[in-house]
Amino acid sequence: MRLKNVAKSKTYEVVVVGAGVCGAWTALHLARRGQSVLLLDAYGPGNSRSSSGGESRIIRMGYGADELYTRWAMGSLVQWKELRAETIGATPLFHQTGVLWLGNKEYARFNQMTAVLTRCKVPFESLSENAIAQRYPQFSSHDLSAGILETGSGVLMGRRAVSEVVESALSLGVEYGQRQVTPLGATDSNNSRLDAISTNNGERISAGQFVFACGAWLGKIFPEILGPRIFPSRQEVFFFGVPPGDSRFSARSLPTWLIQADEVYGMPDLESRGFKIAFDSHGERVDPDTQTRVVSTQSVEHVRDYVAKRFPALANAPIVETRVCQYENTSNGDFLIDRHPEINNVWFAGGGSGHGFKHGPAFGEYVAQQILDGGPAEPRFSLTSKATKQNRAVY
Repeated sequence: MRLKNVAKSKTYEVVVVGAGVCGAWTALHLARRGQSVLLLDAYGPGNSRSSSGGESRIIRMGYGADELYTRWAMGSLVQWKELRAETIGATPLFHQTGVLWLGNKEYARFNQMTAVLTRCKVPFESLSENAIAQRYPQFSSHDLSAGILETGSGVLMGRRAVSEVVESALSLGVEYGQRQVTPLGATDSNNSRLDAISTNNGERISAGQFVFACGAWLGKIFPEILGPRIFPSRQEVFFFGVPPGDSRFSARSLPTWLIQADEVYGMPDLESRGFKIAFDSHGERVDPDTQTRVVSTQSVEHVRDYVAKRFPALANAPIVETRVCQYENTSNGDFLIDRHPEINNVWFAGGGSGHGFKHGPAFGEYVAQQILDGGPAEPRFSLTSKATKQNRAVY
């Protein structure tokens, strides 16, 4: 990726702080609408410290009864596919593995999900206990009596996808700078507007609007307002090496899967990286700059026990790769997309809460519309809806 430098002594129409999936798509949508945009990131687009970094991310339509996110995911998948069609390169951004939800017949969320997927015309199959056992013998599924397979869903290649969004934005004139923005306080604004932001090297960058899409760093840029409302959590990810010559764990034989009762998800062996598995329960609260990026011994033991129980054929498989990333959670999991309560040209855009990556296209489009068109805002994304105590409701 060839990144342009920040133009000196230039005032932009919009500065977007954060070149993860949400910031990159916001910059791209603003550029498509003719805005002069500067995109900033302290460490680089989709960098290894960010919530958008890493190998792969699920894109699924199922959100229980929550139709808002189902429709956002549907629209986003269309845009992800269009992005791939517009760019040059043989490596895919999206693998249509299917996404398999596993649970039991008493799980009310399955009935809710079935109703929403049907209403939204999302292709899926309902699977019985026998069908699960026969089609996917890789699972030890004795306690799983029901399944929903989203046949058109799958996996986005995370870091690579962000890189291509930024490339598309640059091709439309977006400028990029690798800068660390300093925290904002009440004295930074002038008559309810922000004239410029400062960086750690003493630079001042001017714009008409500022979008802060900096994920787990939102609470550090706005410590008084968002420090108590953004909860970065430590999340550990593992890749297991599949047995030699064994195709049972390839994308042709095994879909991406989620078992919400276990708070675990996984992906087949994509691009020969190994069988991915991760725990979706929120880990400990961390600082995104200083947390250790090495998985714990306790987590290694836990994941080995889980894999041996759920996937007996992988009981003795080697762990070939590990990763520590983070979620940036809001109190209930809804996104935060709203103006600063005191500075009317500053926007908060974040709170991916572990499920946000797939929504990058719709997220960026919504932010651009709010800035340029105004109009009714989604109440669930408002700052006032974000509490200082976590009570997760979006999965």
